[in-house]
Amino acid sequence: MSNFNSLYYFIPELVIILFILVIILCDLWPKTKQYTFSLTLISIVLSGCFLAITYGNNYALFSEMICIDKFSHYFKYIFLLATFSIILVSKYDDKLVKEYWAEYNILLLTALLGLFLMSSSINLIMIYISIELVSIPSYILAGINKNDKESTEASLKYVIFGSFASGLMLYGLSMIYGITGSTSIVGVADALQNIEFPVTLYFPMILILVGFGYKISMAPFHYWTPDVYEGAPTPIAAYLSVAPKAAGLAILIRTFHVFYTLDGTLSYNGVFTSFNWPIIIAISSALTMTIGNVLAIQQKDVKRILAYSSISHVGFMLMAFTVVTPEAIRAIMLYLFIYLFMNLSAFYMVIFASNQLNAHELDDWIGIGRKNSLLGAFMTLSLLSLTGLPPTAGFIGKFYIFAEIFKNKQFYWLAIVGILNSVVALYYYFNIVKSMYLVDIDTDFEKVKSYPVIKWSILVLSSQNILFFIYWEPLVNFINNSLQFWNN
Repeated sequence: MSNFNSLYYFIPELVIILFILVIILCDLWPKTKQYTFSLTLISIVLSGCFLAITYGNNYALFSEMICIDKFSHYFKYIFLLATFSIILVSKYDDKLVKEYWAEYNILLLTALLGLFLMSSSINLIMIYISIELVSIPSYILAGINKNDKESTEASLKYVIFGSFASGLMLYGLSMIYGITGSTSIVGVADALQNIEFPVTLYFPMILILVGFGYKISMAPFHYWTPDVYEGAPTPIAAYLSVAPKAAGLAILIRTFHVFYTLDGTLSYNGVFTSFNWPIIIAISSALTMTIGNVLAIQQKDVKRILAYSSISHVGFMLMAFTVVTPEAIRAIMLYLFIYLFMNLSAFYMVIFASNQLNAHELDDWIGIGRKNSLLGAFMTLSLLSLTGLPPTAGFIGKFYIFAEIFKNKQFYWLAIVGILNSVVALYYYFNIVKSMYLVDIDTDFEKVKSYPVIKWSILVLSSQNILFFIYWEPLVNFINNSLQFWNN
């Protein structure tokens, strides 16, 4: 498809670009600055509408640099939902400096554009560009409160770790191009089947996995996560815990699906005969969930607990990726969608606690369940779902993950590790519940109210944990329909 004809299918991204420019212009005049918030939300809604119009198409765009298919659409809906929710809640976060409000919205829209491109990239060059288009705004957003020492420190650490991982990934991508002579992932996959010395591929593939692993906080590339989440403004920590991780998983699934499968099943022909790639993912999965859960036990700061929690959930999602089948990919996509609701609602409760009570550590959370019984109850529901206990959607997500492991009769040891980690997670999640309800308050307390937007965001997002436990079949059917990749 020519570049001109590609523009029609690129309208959702063009809408985002157009509104970025409009918001920049509005920020130049004092009278129009007040409209930047509304314009940002409108841009996301319009982009979603045009995305729905192009749903079901399967084309390569712009000389096969990106593609449009149902798989990318699924992830783009996740990005839109997460970004819309974060921007809405950010307006009512008292800790976020509003002096840079227009810049804040512009950076989030820029990151959203990068996320769209990550889910659609089918070229090594575009993979790198899209990842950087997400990373660079994220570095700035983590340090947007520039007078806050912790925020500045978080931004600096994020830049250092991110630049290092990006450099390694770029080196790996350049080596793949040098070996195969192609930047298209389909062209690379064809060359891999006929390569004379397969051992030359192992090192660059590991470097690429480092780049992807950094994006999703996969061990041992997770060290930046707790420090950045703790120091960054809470809405940004919530955003980083969901959207870039989803994009990283999307690009990981698409790339590995093309490189290592034939007709949706693992192929051990040619380049794959001398090296068992799924065992690398299995070991990384076990390390990721174990490190995340064990270190979460030692934390007192609730944001750090949720940071390590987000690492452990990546480990659970990687469990299914050890079995590269359409059903396993479906399990990852289902888990990710459910994770979006339960994790954002938990982070929004952190915003409420910080705004109204200046509560950050577990000791500060004592009695919150009685100071606001409604939000306390829904926070408990989100924590139950994060643990994976019934009757919550988190149980359904984990059930599909474990079902794929047992159905394919391999990596039973990984399933045991996953079960043990679920028990460990139960301990630190219920430490939060214990502080909210089971520790006596020495003094009299007053009921604490929240901003309506934050309150209803928590209620709406948390309630999905019950909805998708009772009625998840339509979601699974939609995901099954989204398992259509562009192919050459």
